[in-house]
Amino acid sequence: MNVKNVLIGGEIIDSHLTNIGLLLLRLFTGLALAFAHGMGKVPPSEGFVEGVAKLGFPMPGFFAWAAGTSELFGGILLAAGLFTRPSAFFILMTMLVAGFLRHGDDPFRTMEKALLFACVALLFVLAGAGKYGVDAILRKRASSK
Repeated sequence: MNVKNVLIGGEIIDSHLTNIGLLLLRLFTGLALAFAHGMGKVPPSEGFVEGVAKLGFPMPGFFAWAAGTSELFGGILLAAGLFTRPSAFFILMTMLVAGFLRHGDDPFRTMEKALLFACVALLFVLAGAGKYGVDAILRKRASSK
């Protein structure tokens, strides 16, 4: 797998309806993650940094920024379909930490939202953005050169 495929690659899906479904899922998931969760974490509050420290992370300030930026900017990139696979990968890692470390001692219902975001992110890590995203435009331009 080359760098271009990691950054802007994706599976070729001919189904118009499947690509519309991927677009709608990307838009909703990315924008919900960015504006309902990430926007309040950039810059990270002192309480968020302390929460990251309690999870046992070294350099909690760095990891608080990493989590906030993966939710805010990763969500925006996911919605746009730009650098979908790397954005989705960072979202996936952040949501696994949120689901299993932050909410791991709680009942499943508190883990559910983070794990749902993780599953959607995993789909986009594996499949890419689909036909209707900026990655597809960049792939077309790169292949026509």
